Parts: sequence; structure tokens; C-alpha cells
Amino acid sequence: MRKVAAVLVCCLILGLLPGKVRAAGPEVKAKSAVLMDVETGTVLIEQNAHEMLAPASVTKVMTMLLIMEAIDSGKIRWEDTVTASESAASKGGSQIYLKVGETMTVSDMVKSIAVSSANDCACAMAEHLSGSESAFVEQMNARAKELGMEDTHFVNCTGLDDDPEAEKHRTSAYDIALMSRELLKNHPDIKKYTTIWMDTVRDGAFGLSNTNKMVRFYDGCTGLKTGFTSGAGYCLSASAQREELELIAVVMGSETSKDRFAACKSLLDYGFANFALYTPQLQEGASVPVKLGTSAAVSAVPAGETVLLVDKAQRGSVTTEIALEQCVTAPVSRGQRLGTMTVKAGEQVIAQVPLVAETEVPRLTTLDIIGQILRRAAMAKE
Repeated sequence: MRKVAAVLVCCLILGLLPGKVRAAGPEVKAKSAVLMDVETGTVLIEQNAHEMLAPASVTKVMTMLLIMEAIDSGKIRWEDTVTASESAASKGGSQIYLKVGETMTVSDMVKSIAVSSANDCACAMAEHLSGSESAFVEQMNARAKELGMEDTHFVNCTGLDDDPEAEKHRTSAYDIALMSRELLKNHPDIKKYTTIWMDTVRDGAFGLSNTNKMVRFYDGCTGLKTGFTSGAGYCLSASAQREELELIAVVMGSETSKDRFAACKSLLDYGFANFALYTPQLQEGASVPVKLGTSAAVSAVPAGETVLLVDKAQRGSVTTEIALEQCVTAPVSRGQRLGTMTVKAGEQVIAQVPLVAETEVPRLTTLDIIGQILRRAAMAKE
């Protein structure tokens, strides 16, 4: 089941830092770039982030996302068998050379897509899920819309530019970060494949080598997807995690493969060096008295999961202040607003977190109230 939580986000970055202004992040050799935190979705660095460009095989982040959603929903299983059609077998570019009628498990198909960027497997999976690549592309565009990917229009599931409509196949660094975040955050099993450096399919007969060299050479790399065509240039969505912090660095339109890897490394290095996640803690026993309730008080808790992205230099100065209602009258509903937790870095407010009732508290009935009065009267006589 997909984890659902209200994530309250605040980031102390760039000119928003209390008492100081951080210098701009590293410049990268690419047409566009984004550095995003996976947990909060906060953009730390952007360079032409919304320019609509050809993504090449980074397109397959969306392909993998739809596959993972189908697996996690139970629509398909890892051990299911997929049969290669003539259309899938005829795909060019990066491939594992599927033959028409050849069968392979979903697991090996996904491995081939994630590790070797196999266009034939991407097409085979698209047809397996939706009946045809065109129907799958409709799903890709619908999912992009749901994720708020306003700069995106897909025309195929591979990113190949030999499609007659290829000039319309566009997305942005920001949108790639959005779909990469959705894949990593809600479908972590994909990392079992995107972190593979070398492996095989066809019972060891066909070797796979990851096109993302950062998997081997960058500490904490969790994926994610490379892309290249002569029209798109060199593209990469690179993800990495160190301790609790997981980041996504996206670059599009680099002139060389070396440039794209260097750019993503610089972005990720900058993020890990300067930022950390912080979860403000509510003191134990925070509660509000309840009048005429079946319970005398109700506990106050944050409204959902609360995670803040903070500048490491400010982490030691982060404090919290709690303001609660003096009293509430029953009935109290679960989730009813009871107050606010204010998070500060020094004197600057960086987040205000709603505090709500942890449980419901029903109102006392007339009989309940009479019973209480009688019990008190009896106790007074003793």
C-alpha cells in the first residue's frame, strides 16, 4: 500500500537562510539541471528547470514507474511471463535483442530496462501492461498530469527519436525529478534493479552492464536512469542516499557523457554537504483538557508526518514552541485542530505545524453526567 502522509516542508536555502545568504550552487555543463530532495520534494538547485527538452532514455523512469505501480497493485507479478512482439523485437538503440515470440519474466524485463536501458524490453512491457505501446503512452501522459508534470508530453515509452512524432516528445529537468521522486519514494523495490552494476539474463547467457556509471563510483548511489540520443545529448537522473537524506540530481543536454556524470556528482556533493533532514519532536504528554467529554483530556499530535529540510549550519539552532488551546468542549473529532507547533532557526520561523487531536472524544450523555454527579456525591459522604 502506498504510504500516505502529510509532509510539511520547509527548506533553509539560498537567500532564505536566517542571518546569511548561501552562495549559489555549482554550475553544471548542461542545458538544464535540478537537485531535489526525495523526502520533501524541495528543489535545492535549478538551472533552466522548466525548459522542455528531449529526455532520451530517461523517459524510462516513467515506464518503470508504471510497471512498479502495476506490480505493487497486484495487476502483474515479478514471475509473470512476457512475450516479445514483432514491434518490441524491432526496437533499435540499446537492447537485449529480443526475438519475436521470446518469453522472459517481468523481473528480467525490468532488470534489462533499469540496467541496460533495453528499448525492446520497455516496449514489450508496455504492450504487456496496456495492449499496445500507444495505449501505454496514454497512461504515461495521464500519470504525468497527475504528478503535476506540466512541461511533459510523451510519444513513446523509450525516448527513441526515430518516431515520426519524436519532436513532440519533451519534458523538463524538473518534471524528471518529479517522476524520479515518485518512483524512489513509493516504490523502493526498484532500487534492487537500479543499483545493479553487472548481471545477466537468459540464464547467464546475456550480460548486462549498467549505463549509469555512478552506481559503481558514487557513494550511496541508488540509481536511476541515463539517456542519450544525438538530438537530446547526454541526460541523467541520478539518485543517491546517505543516512536519511536521499537526493535526485537531473541534468539534460550535456555535451559529453563525462559532463553529465560530473554535473550530477557536483550537484549531489553540494546537497549532501549542506543539507540534512530534521524531524521536530513534540514533548511527551502534550494534551488539551476536554469539557463534558468521556475523557478528561485529548493528546495533541502533528497533523501527519513532519519532515523539514534544513541547512546543516542551522541545524543546531532549530527550536520548537508549542501553543495549544486551553480547553475544548466535547465532542472532539479525531484530527480536530488543537494548536500549532512553531519551528524556528534562531529567530526566524521556518515551519508552523498544525497540532490535532490524536483520538475522538465523545460527549457525555445526560445519563453519564447524572452518574458522575451521583458518584461524586457518594464519595463526598464517605
